[in-house]
Amino acid sequence: MELIGAEWRKSSRSGQGECVEVADNLPGVVGVRDSKDPTGPVLTFTPPTWRAFVAFTKRAG
Repeated sequence: MELIGAEWRKSSRSGQGECVEVADNLPGVVGVRDSKDPTGPVLTFTPPTWRAFVAFTKRAG
């Protein structure tokens, strides 16, 4: 899937650039990629699945 128009952002908690980037500005899809390899593979999630993942990690962390 090509995410044309994706606006990638890093977590404010990222360290020395070793983090994931998230693009959540597109309708119906959230993209996640490795910030060290921006032309590499991208994982995609539905917005509800991404929200559930984020909520889980906040509870677990």
